[in-house]
Amino acid sequence: MSRHLMRGRQLSRDTEHRLALRRNLVQSLFEHGKVKTTLPKAKEVQGFAEKLITLARTGTLNARRRVIAALNDRRLTDEEQEFILNEKGNPRTVVQRLFDEVAPRYKGRPGGYTRIIKLPQWRIGDAGDLVQLELITDEQKTPTGTIRRSTGHRRKRQEKRQQFASKVLKKAESSEAKTQASPEQAQAE
Repeated sequence: MSRHLMRGRQLSRDTEHRLALRRNLVQSLFEHGKVKTTLPKAKEVQGFAEKLITLARTGTLNARRRVIAALNDRRLTDEEQEFILNEKGNPRTVVQRLFDEVAPRYKGRPGGYTRIIKLPQWRIGDAGDLVQLELITDEQKTPTGTIRRSTGHRRKRQEKRQQFASKVLKKAESSEAKTQASPEQAQAE
């Protein structure tokens, strides 16, 4: 069987289940701003979410229809599982939030709207590594400080050689100073 032009991860699911999983994760990402999941699922969802945000940045009717077709829109709920209503009294949806809140934040950004952060936790059942897929916000600036560089064997060896050489030079200089000082002391006496 040929593997040509077959992209994406199977995630141990059939096609319909995989598509539904991807849609649900992206809807939750747009609804809450971050999602905890496993690394393969997050990598699979990240590209889909970024394509939808890029499409929503245009704000056209055609883009909205394409996002609805790809995402299967759902209504937003609050903590008490009550529907969140808009100004007209209608329930708000994920697509409305994407077009009204999420996409305008990234108007001047050329890409990279999401990031994956590896978490130190794992799932209890199968010990799957957990990650957090989140939307990047303006408040999250790049970390400041110095970059921690790993020192390799060559660098460590070179530093030891330099330290040893400086010790030897100090000893040699101190012994020369003593030899020069001792004849002068003998003449002075």
